[in-house]
Amino acid sequence: MTEKKVKAVALLSGGLDSTLAMRLVQEQGVEVHPINIHHGFCNCNAGGKMDCKDANKVSKKTCAPLKIMNVAQEYLDVVKHPKHGYGAHMNPCIDCRIFMLKKAKKYMEEIGADFVITGEVLGQRPKSQYKVALGTIEKEAGLEGKVLRPLTAKNLEETEPEKLGLINREILLDFKGRGRKPQMALAKELEITEYPSPAGGCLLADAGFSRRLKDLMKYKPDFTTKDAERLKRGRHFRIGEVKIIVGRNQTENRFLNLLRDGDALFEAEDTVGPITLLEGKLTEEAIELAARITARYSDAKDQEKMKVRYEIKGEKNYIEVKPMEDQLLNQYRI
Repeated sequence: MTEKKVKAVALLSGGLDSTLAMRLVQEQGVEVHPINIHHGFCNCNAGGKMDCKDANKVSKKTCAPLKIMNVAQEYLDVVKHPKHGYGAHMNPCIDCRIFMLKKAKKYMEEIGADFVITGEVLGQRPKSQYKVALGTIEKEAGLEGKVLRPLTAKNLEETEPEKLGLINREILLDFKGRGRKPQMALAKELEITEYPSPAGGCLLADAGFSRRLKDLMKYKPDFTTKDAERLKRGRHFRIGEVKIIVGRNQTENRFLNLLRDGDALFEAEDTVGPITLLEGKLTEEAIELAARITARYSDAKDQEKMKVRYEIKGEKNYIEVKPMEDQLLNQYRI
């Protein structure tokens, strides 16, 4: 009889830890099937693209075809209503891991895999990577005993694949804490020379992005994925019920134009400047403020007065305003 091939599903972000975890299991002859979960709040696809270039690169180098899961719409509920709360900012880390492992479990069952691999390291993240949290995450994901964390396995109880002899525990590792030197040394040993910086992967853990998200949740609790995408680009200002978003370059201008969704659009007339969107009630005061902010970020910001064009439902209008002073501008900045 032919012996059944051992299979595993790996959560692959493309970062160093998930790459090392996958490689260590592949070294034991396991057939690894990596998945990259696109939830809409990762820096690697902050421009709205689903494919993560780092995860794709790892997949190609390890000859393991990558499955990409787009869960952005579904993930909004995790962000809005995390059962286990947020971390230091708007990062629902425990709920996020449960969500991801549930997706991995479903895929594991679809392809007949035996267990799931993650790159987690005990003590690396204060919210989700300590023993009690790891146990809670596994239990609520329905994967008790089936989550192998190769980089830190010797700090944890034996998993089911280890007990069954599918994985040799002796060649797993005991990394722990926030330090990166052990991972870098292992990467050198495995001849992994290219990997992204470990910092700043999740926008929900970023202080600036979190301020914008809190503001959005306060004024529009039923926000959509399109609203969330807007948070990733431009300068954001809040004036009561009105929100103003100003592009910082041509790329952001194009991006905001695509996500306009019926909002008033402002542009400086006869000079180079940004695209500005105005969300909310179009009062005379709001229109003037949006025009003044648009003028402030144009090439004619030092002029006493300048003309700004604004478009509402296809109708073009013009207003002459004084560019807004920085002191006043900073009062409105989100």
